[in-house]
Amino acid sequence: MPDAIPSVTIVEVSPRDGLQNHPRDISTAAKIGFIDALSAAGPRVIETTSFVNPKAVPKMADAAEVMAGIERHPGVRYMVLVPNVRGLERALAAGVDAIGLFAAATEEFSRANLNASIDETFVRFAETAQLAKANDVWVRGYISVAFHCPYSGVVAPERVLPVLERLVELGCDEFSLADTTGHATPGDVTALVTTALDVAPVERLGLHLHDTRGMAIDNVAAGYDAGIKIFDGSSGGIGGCPFSPGAPGNVSTESVVDFFERQGIATGIDSGAVRLAHDTWIA
Repeated sequence: MPDAIPSVTIVEVSPRDGLQNHPRDISTAAKIGFIDALSAAGPRVIETTSFVNPKAVPKMADAAEVMAGIERHPGVRYMVLVPNVRGLERALAAGVDAIGLFAAATEEFSRANLNASIDETFVRFAETAQLAKANDVWVRGYISVAFHCPYSGVVAPERVLPVLERLVELGCDEFSLADTTGHATPGDVTALVTTALDVAPVERLGLHLHDTRGMAIDNVAAGYDAGIKIFDGSSGGIGGCPFSPGAPGNVSTESVVDFFERQGIATGIDSGAVRLAHDTWIA
């Protein structure tokens, strides 16, 4: 593969985003086997689990056990979701060194998903990010419903920008713009990325895409053309959002890898191994 062609990073989100909403319960041993198999497939980042209140998200109640059981491959970042300082403290005790913080672009979604206003979530995030940085923890900031909200409709790029600015101020290392409902078009992707570049460098921006209307790969292409080199994917396309009625699964990692490989763009991921990991442990 030509050295002049830039590579992309695909963040594998299925162990957290996918399994959190999976229709059946997955055992801790199966989660560990799944993550280990995914690690061997070549991704540089895996969203591994979530240190949230076990009563709120019972399928992630075994987060500490999962982190203790997986084989951590050199060069792979094992990221976890934390909602607040309490979650981060649990994650730190489990040896976590990379976290994700989830914000929302609309007040309506923030209250439904996080049970707090945008301002209230950033009060939590400020303390959490400070503790993370004090412990040399890498931080990714997500913005849910960055294109469309199930409660308030189309989200203009100008509405996303203040949330992104606040994540930049927190000191996040990377930012992911999420098409939570899968309504985005390539034009929407281009418009939001162009706007986001006013406050964040392109090398720290990523896209989290869903495939509601079969547009996810077209949106990946639009994002790449706009300079994005970080894309989330989920093995088998599993996952969704319980607070976004009717939202389908994420774009599949296999589809994203295959798309880029057809363009001669290296991902470092074996899509066949990703399929096998999913089929062996989850399907």
